[in-house]
Amino acid sequence: MRFASHRDIARALERALRRASVPVAFSAGFSPHPKISYTGAAPTGVASEAEYLELTLAEDRRPEQVRDAIDAAMPEGIDVVEVVEARIPGLADRLQASLWQVRMDGVDPDEATRAVDAYLATDSVEVERVTKKGRRRFDTRPAVLDIDVSGGTSGRVPGERHATYAILRMVVRHTTPAVRPDDVLTGLRRLADLAPPSSPMMTRLAQGPLDEVTGAIADPFDADRTEAPTNESTGSANDETNDRRTRAPQPSPPMTGPRR
Repeated sequence: MRFASHRDIARALERALRRASVPVAFSAGFSPHPKISYTGAAPTGVASEAEYLELTLAEDRRPEQVRDAIDAAMPEGIDVVEVVEARIPGLADRLQASLWQVRMDGVDPDEATRAVDAYLATDSVEVERVTKKGRRRFDTRPAVLDIDVSGGTSGRVPGERHATYAILRMVVRHTTPAVRPDDVLTGLRRLADLAPPSSPMMTRLAQGPLDEVTGAIADPFDADRTEAPTNESTGSANDETNDRRTRAPQPSPPMTGPRR
């Protein structure tokens, strides 16, 4: 599903809403459209475990009822993890940064560490990207808070030579223009000649409010959640709520200490 575009995902959601009979509200005017607001969608070719949208309903529904209905109607590979009722506005303002994981097969972790050290020690790393308005040049370095490197070797099948790989975990601020993980990889290639022999696997692990000191990314739904009732008659509802919270994107750990 990482090769599905944002438009593909939007069409799939609108069809799922109709199949699930979710009473979505529509705009007024000559050409009404469902009131769905997407924020910071991942680029095509990138997997994600933390995408967010706002949905306006025409009737009251319990959040868990909406979640179950939409999730059951969505295609395989697109999961609705959690739905909360919006208590305060400004979801887009809470999505301040993303935690990305990039796996590069065929890259030695030590080589990746040297490239990352050179990148982080530089004040400016400019790259070019083709946009709707043509080729644009911008600086990627201010958006990158930190990059952690790990990796090793793995055997694909018994008797086969072990494959070397490196994994980058990077916290990237949401800026204008947006800096994507492939832009950072382009910067690493230009600055330190780090060029994976095959296409890297990129995954967004989290996005939300950013702690500039620790680099941790919090859950943007925290501002909307309310504590579940504690009476015994709602025990099953509490269990379901706890289960949803367990499956929801969790705050990323602080990225401190030496990179490996």
